[in-house]
Amino acid sequence: MISQAISIFKKEVKLEWRNKTAFNGILLYLVSTIFICYLSFNVRTGQLQVLTWNALFWIIIVFANINGVAKSFLQEGEGRMLYYYTLCKPHVILSGKLLFNILLSVIISLVGFTVYAFILGNPVNNYTFFLLTILFASIGFSAVLTLVSGIVSKANNSTALMSILSFPILLPILLMSVRLTKNAIDGINIGIMSDKLFTLISVDAIVLATAYILFPFIWRN
Repeated sequence: MISQAISIFKKEVKLEWRNKTAFNGILLYLVSTIFICYLSFNVRTGQLQVLTWNALFWIIIVFANINGVAKSFLQEGEGRMLYYYTLCKPHVILSGKLLFNILLSVIISLVGFTVYAFILGNPVNNYTFFLLTILFASIGFSAVLTLVSGIVSKANNSTALMSILSFPILLPILLMSVRLTKNAIDGINIGIMSDKLFTLISVDAIVLATAYILFPFIWRN
């Protein structure tokens, strides 16, 4: 099962590497959105507060993830899905897709943070917890979007349905991530941040467990 999941992961990486249109589109979205924020808030005059900086960052990252990670099952045709069904178990399919989506989400978040900090400034004090929050938030985003992508892949208007279904589930992870990064920016006590980070990890574990429980039923249908 592990070797099959790795094979699916490699297949996803090769497809994305050959067709760079999607990833380049996400990069264009990140850069253009951040630059619009720069022009709108007139950063040179010091109008962008830390709370606004933090909130804008996560809004940009969430929608970049929805655009990038959500296509997991939406781009698969019925013939290929049937071919996968004859080859391996649903947990293997989910694992391979999830590994690729986590990698893609982490890259999107790190590139987004780099460009965002370069253009809009960087008020972060505790980089360790800030980057850990990005990592575990990316895992949570990937798990939710991969599962919802599998659910809506058979719907007619799947793109619109994807955003409608995924955002309420992403909201708890998003709110927790905003609080954690705000603490990392302010340099609050490590013990307090560790407890909240553990809460985010627990939510990720619940989302992953739910995905592995529900996906076989979705895949069978």
